[in-house]
Amino acid sequence: MSAISSIALSGVQAASTRLDAASHNIANTQTERFHRQVVNQQSQESGGVTATVAQADEVGADLAADLVEQKMASYTYRANLRSIQTEEQMMSSLLDIKA
Repeated sequence: MSAISSIALSGVQAASTRLDAASHNIANTQTERFHRQVVNQQSQESGGVTATVAQADEVGADLAADLVEQKMASYTYRANLRSIQTEEQMMSSLLDIKA
């Protein structure tokens, strides 16, 4: 796997984690004394990103923030998938030229 693919794949995984956490928060909006899940992302030295889920300190839901987070995570997911597709197309074209 190339560096481009591994970086994009880590972005896809991080976006998926963000979508999961936001969905969990939205589903539990009405739960009493609910602590939201927050996702912390950190860049990796070799490229890409890692995402970890933590519990927010404050009690209560933030529906607006979670809806925005879902939208942003879906855009991030699609952008990283597009990077993988573009790299595959480039490699295919390169192989066609070499053949």
